[in-house]
Formats: sequence, C-alpha cells, structure tokens
Amino acid sequence: MSKAKQPEQAPDHAKAWGDFWARNSAGSDPGGCLPGRWSGIEECQIAAWKSFAKQLPKGAKVLDLATGDGRVMRWMLAGRRDLKLTGCDLAEQLPAPPKGTKVRSGVRMEDLPFGEGQFGAVVSQFGFEYGDTALAAAELARVTRSGGWVGLMTHRQDGPILAHNFERRAAIAWAIEEQELIQKAKGSLQMRGLGGPPVPPLLAKAPAEGAAKFGAQSAAWEIAEAICRTLAMGARDHPGRVAATLEEIGKQAANEIGRIASLETACESAALGNFEMILADAGLDLNSREPVNEPG
Repeated sequence: MSKAKQPEQAPDHAKAWGDFWARNSAGSDPGGCLPGRWSGIEECQIAAWKSFAKQLPKGAKVLDLATGDGRVMRWMLAGRRDLKLTGCDLAEQLPAPPKGTKVRSGVRMEDLPFGEGQFGAVVSQFGFEYGDTALAAAELARVTRSGGWVGLMTHRQDGPILAHNFERRAAIAWAIEEQELIQKAKGSLQMRGLGGPPVPPLLAKAPAEGAAKFGAQSAAWEIAEAICRTLAMGARDHPGRVAATLEEIGKQAANEIGRIASLETACESAALGNFEMILADAGLDLNSREPVNEPG
C-alpha cells in the first residue's frame, strides 16, 4: 500500500500535549482537563476495554495509538496478562509506561514505524480523531494483521469532557486576557524600589475574584494564586528571575488553550459521522458501534 502525502501537523497543538504529558509524569491530571466526576466515566472506559481485550487471541500483539500515560494498556493488561502491548504517541516526552508494556514517543499515527500486519489489534482512546483520520485509518489497517481487531473510543461534542474544558478555557482567558494578571504582575516588579508591598492589592484580591466567578480551585483561581505566590516568594529575589517564573505561568496557560483547541477540533471530527466510511475505505469492516455511558 502506498502512502499519501503527510499533512502538516499543527505544531501548537502537538507542543501543548507534549508539555501536558511532560508535566504529567505521575499520570495524574495536572492540567485539569478532566471533569471532577471523571471517576464515573473512567469506570465505564475500563469495562469497555476489558471487554474488548477478552475477544483477542492468546498472546496477541496490541498497538495503542496516542497512548498518553498508557492507561488503556494498563486496563487491558489487568485482565489479559498474556497480551503484548506497545504504545505510541506524538508527544516527545511521556510518563513511564505501565510495567510489562513498551512505548515509543514522537510517532505520528499517519506514519507508523511498524511493519504490515505486525499487530493483532490496534486500539485508541481519544486519539484517532486528533489526526488526519483518512491517513491514520490507512496506517492502522496496514499494521493490523488480516482478521485482526481495531478498537476506537472517540470524543463526542455533547459529552462532559468538552464542556468542562470550555469552562476551563473561559477561566484561563479571564485571568490571562481579560484581567491581564501576568502583565500587571510584571509591571509591579518595576515598582519595588518605591516601597510598595510584594503583592499589590489589585493582584492580591484576584484569587478570590476568580474563585467567585468560576469556582474554587478553578483555573482562574489557580493562575491568580500562582501569580500571587510567585510575587510573595520572590520578594527578595532578582526581578528578572521572578519575571521568568511569571512567563512560565503564562506559557503553561497558553499551552492549555492550545490543548483545548485541539480537543475541540477532535470533537468536531468525531461528530462528522463519517468514521465508518473512512474505516471502510481503509479496508476495515465495522463490527459494532456503541456509546460509552456513565451509570444512569
């Protein structure tokens, strides 16, 4: 099978997810991209992947696209210790993979570095819809052996994950764009010689304002609080180093905006309803399509 020309990957989106996983070495959720009621959703996902794993032949080799922290591999391996699991992801830096699995970073799903028919199954949770789905489908069909299985779990536009991230994006925009907290904090560094407090009153009240507007522990509170702590703890530090820390806070906020933008695009791609046609064009037969719903 010949390969089509590779599309240009949106670099800001790739970097945003790369930075997310680089900061996510413990496999937690430092960016707050998952809603507070995530545990209920996760239980359904675990059940779905364990059910999928049961139908695979003994000792099957499985590839996990956009593996992230390898949670799908961990869930599948929990019920099937005989599976040979390999994960790959576009991000250059990833958390340590689950014990008994392998992972390869910096891999585009549209150009997989694996041989034809190398895997008995290919899986992806919230990953396939982030790429060029036509090219990705052709690649996953190429590396899946004849008669093998493909399991995809994709985002949906009306789900809680996208809604939660829209709320988080609004909170970030309030802190960074509307209130311009980082610019104001940098400006306050120039006033230190005049004997003012390390944290100006306007900035000192920002965490409470962010919490009141978007909720306690929201991104608005989080960013405002981080800025205040940076100024307070850096009261005796060189202004240049304090400014560098403030810039890092702004960088992380910008990366999260990029990650949310890529999530929105992925949800739009998943909502087009043409995945069956794309997969069929790649030579794959649809076995089933089912919603993954929370209890109740």
